[in-house]
Amino acid sequence: MGKVLIIKLGYSETLDKEISRTTSLGDVLRTTFILNFFKRDDVSWFVDEKAAPLLENNPYISRVLIHNLETVLQLQHERFDTVINLEKVPGICALADSISAWRRFGFRFDEYRGTAQSYDGAEKVLALSSSDDEKRENKRYWQEALAEMIGKNWKGEGYVLGHKPKTKLVRDIGFNWQTGQKWRNKAWPRENWEALEGLLKNNYSIDWQQGLNDLREYMDWINTCKLIVTNDSLGMHLAVALKRKVIALFGPSSSKEVYLYEKGKILLPKTSYNCVPCLQRECFQKEHCMHFIKPKDVAKEAEKILKQGKQAGHARSAMVGAK
Repeated sequence: MGKVLIIKLGYSETLDKEISRTTSLGDVLRTTFILNFFKRDDVSWFVDEKAAPLLENNPYISRVLIHNLETVLQLQHERFDTVINLEKVPGICALADSISAWRRFGFRFDEYRGTAQSYDGAEKVLALSSSDDEKRENKRYWQEALAEMIGKNWKGEGYVLGHKPKTKLVRDIGFNWQTGQKWRNKAWPRENWEALEGLLKNNYSIDWQQGLNDLREYMDWINTCKLIVTNDSLGMHLAVALKRKVIALFGPSSSKEVYLYEKGKILLPKTSYNCVPCLQRECFQKEHCMHFIKPKDVAKEAEKILKQGKQAGHARSAMVGAK
């Protein structure tokens, strides 16, 4: 049993060049799959306060350490067997380097340039996060690349979410229609969501995104839906973590890195644009690529997924009855 520190606050996207003080909650949740590699260890996780609810009550985390001055000073005087730093913020890299540990993985601080550099094993990830061209060409799942950073081999290990929703299934479809502040151009147009509702509302119960001001309420809302139709966002990853079916709508961001754990379908724009995915936060086309995902195509996929789920449910009931 070793003492492990995971540094993932959410200030930088692990496989993107983006660095911001706007916390990427989705990137923190996605990282939880690595906990499967440290089940027998004493794990502490250093995180931004906004993302902490994603780590609460996690069975594989001994301590959730909130980013503040007191915690920084404490960590600089603790000793660990392994430090895994998944933040590219230079100051966080410098902090990670200052913490006593036998082994280090992820990103380190370049004392000469004042930037993030990689420890052995993280070179490919740093290259991906520095070059849009390399990221467009990347065909490996996000989990594969991250596992390689820490010397592990990903074999389908899933997200580990500690939150246990108090809610139950009460509706067919949830519209996870809003996006985070960083990437607003990931959003499918509001009029398309309204058109989709018109196509489905006569046969299925539908609810629009709730819990926007409380992360725990948001997770509870997702848990009430059989199927989540979503932009590329935190909600998409939460739906997967909560074992809900998913239809994920992608345009400017890379869909090739995303693995839905066989929980649903990724839909892409049907367009002749050669810039998709542009990996940019602003669109310079006359019409945004997300407009080219048609509501009728999403409705068709939703009906297909829900019918499959109903058939599977009938099959399970028949097997139980036979016993």
